Amino acid sequence: MSVLVLILAVSAACCLGFGFVLQQNAAQQAPLSDFLSPRLLLDLVRVPRWLGGLALMIAGMVLGALALGRGEISLVEPLLATNLLFALALSRRQTRQPLGRQGWLGLALLAGGVTAFILAGQPRAGNAITDPLRHWLIIGAMVGAALLLTTFAKRSRLNWGPVLLAVAAGLLYGVQDALTRVSGERFSAGGWTELFTGWQPYGLLVIGVTGLILVQSAFETAPLRMSLPALTAAEPLAGIACGVGFLGDRLRTDIGALTWEAAGLAAIVTGIVLLGMHPAMPCGTTAPRQERNLQHR
Repeated sequence: MSVLVLILAVSAACCLGFGFVLQQNAAQQAPLSDFLSPRLLLDLVRVPRWLGGLALMIAGMVLGALALGRGEISLVEPLLATNLLFALALSRRQTRQPLGRQGWLGLALLAGGVTAFILAGQPRAGNAITDPLRHWLIIGAMVGAALLLTTFAKRSRLNWGPVLLAVAAGLLYGVQDALTRVSGERFSAGGWTELFTGWQPYGLLVIGVTGLILVQSAFETAPLRMSLPALTAAEPLAGIACGVGFLGDRLRTDIGALTWEAAGLAAIVTGIVLLGMHPAMPCGTTAPRQERNLQHR
């Protein structure tokens, strides 16, 4: 594994983790009438804290794109999942809550799971799948699942809605990471002309904005501990599926390797849930819907 890829991916995770905390701090004060509406972004863009969080998230995405340009998506995605560690670090500073057993166990599972998956799978580059049907089937499955989750979320916006929205956003962000890598390869092959004659950069923009609306809607309606674990767990799983499915990433497939890879992914998800539910994560203070709407009129 390249040291540069490791530094870029962990730096991206740091920016993303800090950015998510700042965004949620601001989004929880937005009017609920903006739920799943582009108006939510128009309201939030006037909040300095949210803009700072957005700037950090964009910086994280740029660093992540650089990492994806130099390493396999199946390698970079588990490293990006460590953004929850940095989110917890900032939240812990705000709440002054000790880690305790739950925090240390979650940290060990997340770090150990990332290490186990990378060592067992040994992600390496291969030949990208050129069959467009394969691309559209995998991307369509991810986008379709995200749309289905969003539909259910609209019906239960204050119960399981935030979790479903976060999973949907995570799936879209996993596809976004895959399209970022494809766009980088097109640019390297033929410059700006090659890049903008393909559909990938435009799909990247649409998915990015849609994912942002879903994430902010999840942040708006629930504490960070409900939404961020789901987002953080879904993104690497979707990214790895795209990497192996059509980007040509190769993982070891013998029984021993597959067992450790599955165990590593399970440990990552479990660690993410434990850290996300840690008391240091801000609970948020969700005011009644009518009161919050009146405050923003």
